[in-house]
Amino acid sequence: RVARRPLGTTPWLHSRSPGLDKIQLCPLRIGCMSRTHGSCLSRRSLLKPWPGCSKESLAAMATLSLSLAHPQVRALWRQAGRPQRSRGSSSRRFRHAHAAGRVQASYRGLEPLYDDGYGTVKDLGHYYRAIGELVEHDGGPPRWLCPVDAGEPAVEDAPVMLYLPGIDGMGMGLCMHHKALGTIFELRCMHIPLRDRTPFEELVTMVEDVVRAEHSASPTKPIYILGNSFGGCIALAVAARNPGTDLVLVLVNPATSFERSRIKTLLSVFSPLSDRACIAAAALLNYNIHNEVNMALSMMKSGRHPFEALSRLTSNMSSSLKHSKMLDKLPKDTLKWKIKLIKQAASYANSHIQSVTAEVLLLTSCADRLLPSKSEANRLQKKLPKCRVFFFEKHGHSLLLEHGVHVSSIIKCSSLYRHSRRYHRVHDYIPPSATDMKEADKISRGTMLKTCPAMYSTMEDGAVVRGLAGLPEEGPVLLVGNHMLMGTEIIPLGAELMRRRKVVVRGVAHPLLFPRKARTRSQGHDLFDFLNLWGGVPMTYRCMYELLAAGEFVLLYPGGYREALHCKGEEHRLFWPDQAEFVRMAAQFDATIVPFGVVGEDDLVNLLWTFDDIRSVPFGRKLLRGYSNHLKLRDTQEVIFPGAVPKIPGRFYYRFGKPIPTRGRQDVLTDRRAATELYFDVKSEVEEIIAYLLEKREEDRYRSILPRLLHRAVRGSKTEVPAFNP
Repeated sequence: RVARRPLGTTPWLHSRSPGLDKIQLCPLRIGCMSRTHGSCLSRRSLLKPWPGCSKESLAAMATLSLSLAHPQVRALWRQAGRPQRSRGSSSRRFRHAHAAGRVQASYRGLEPLYDDGYGTVKDLGHYYRAIGELVEHDGGPPRWLCPVDAGEPAVEDAPVMLYLPGIDGMGMGLCMHHKALGTIFELRCMHIPLRDRTPFEELVTMVEDVVRAEHSASPTKPIYILGNSFGGCIALAVAARNPGTDLVLVLVNPATSFERSRIKTLLSVFSPLSDRACIAAAALLNYNIHNEVNMALSMMKSGRHPFEALSRLTSNMSSSLKHSKMLDKLPKDTLKWKIKLIKQAASYANSHIQSVTAEVLLLTSCADRLLPSKSEANRLQKKLPKCRVFFFEKHGHSLLLEHGVHVSSIIKCSSLYRHSRRYHRVHDYIPPSATDMKEADKISRGTMLKTCPAMYSTMEDGAVVRGLAGLPEEGPVLLVGNHMLMGTEIIPLGAELMRRRKVVVRGVAHPLLFPRKARTRSQGHDLFDFLNLWGGVPMTYRCMYELLAAGEFVLLYPGGYREALHCKGEEHRLFWPDQAEFVRMAAQFDATIVPFGVVGEDDLVNLLWTFDDIRSVPFGRKLLRGYSNHLKLRDTQEVIFPGAVPKIPGRFYYRFGKPIPTRGRQDVLTDRRAATELYFDVKSEVEEIIAYLLEKREEDRYRSILPRLLHRAVRGSKTEVPAFNP
């Protein structure tokens, strides 16, 4: 019978095996599946043993974490009993929360602090074992593989991500990122066997066929291409030849700088020797012992036993030595072919780079000893109109195989993860994972140590209790409170709500904190990334409308940056506008308003100057006016960042007031006076909370940092420090 061409295979590739309807992958074969435009899978796949393969071997291969399958292998997961997701109407999904608690529809099926799999691959032995299996049973033309450990995407309507490997062509360079990327993408990896001699143009055509098929099936969805080194050249070539397709490129140390690289010089020196000697020398140059030592030290700093860190260090080094034995199985002239291939790829990509209009995220290793990746990143950023660069200071060329690199987190915090042509901060938002929370803890560790926030909430009967038990269980909820200097209370507030309640607080912030221009960043997340990861949105009525419609927890500061950048002597004062800007919108969606207050900035810093001081100096008004015109949201407010010096840290105190329901308050929507009364009731409640905290903190024996440090030294670093009795 005539075989149907599977999605993702080129006509040239499929024509090599006419009349067959099975794709051979190692000792497994998987039934072909067809897909028509705009339809789902039309045929279930069947897992069958290879002739001569025992049941024990089949079971071992099926349980291997890096087993290979066709890209549509997710049908196997459905056959194995995985629950099907309901495909309700989009409006219904975005208006109602999940029945199991606080899973908002905008999260597309993911819970906050989900397990992204980072840290499950402990060493490089996992990668080398997978490579060994591929080399042992490899053969045939290039093809697309799907790592089984990536699983089925947990995100509804997940976009496709195509991984294009480096010059090795194995397709296993993402082994440390399979689960993390497979959770939010439909992940497919290109595999080029070592014995294959497919020209560069046909490799580009192979990727183009998948891109065009996916674009025809879902014209409004983006297609992600993650290109590693040599794969980055293929990604640029595909983007240049398909300017009308919505592509997002993630390039990891692209090989466009091959002509200026050390590896080219190295290969010319070792060319008289055998292929094994050349490849072994390149592997030795690529091995990043500096990163391995740093990871071992970081494990000891995080509380791991020194022997555990030493064990992983020696395991990685021994695995690389074992990997060198596989060089005996390399076909002849492999190195010459690979060099020719990478030269063609670099030349083609550089000559067509001006045609690339896709969004590009460039991940660059500053310690790359094979390619001049750092200087190449600066060159590509000037050439590509939509390029963002993320530098890794202490990582080598094999960036994806080194610990401490979280590609999925970088994509999320760069606002590149989307399901349509434009990024939507509400509907495309993905909540932080467990790894994101750990990274945020590293950033906020100093702030949390200095401020040691003590949080209180108010129950329905008016009783004040320690903790967050008084907060509503379901949204929409509008948290309304006061800003402290420079908004220093936001990080502890968001972190505590996430840690204790698994609630993402969607902060409404100044548009200044959401720059449109692409930024160049070094390793580690900054304030802008923190806002993106924690769901911050610009202060617009449309954003608030969509957040409340989605049933979110929304954090609002009516005083805005006037409170955050206040003058001397204005600590803990409210600068709210006279208009009831948020009350009617909350009532429209039956949102619960929770007033809250926070104090403690006066125990943290001393102000040196503010915009009042600048206004009093010569030319100060003109300078202030010119700086503020493009920043302020209200005509009556001016903005300038104050100067401050730190002091011996005190403590932050939070208290959430009694929730104010708006369900059934139709008078707020129709009567301006009722809306104004409710607005000033909320404001007076916040003022009362601030006065309450200022009075009660005098009773706290642990207000100063020294008693807190002594308490944790005796009881443990993770022990909750006592505070005043409410």
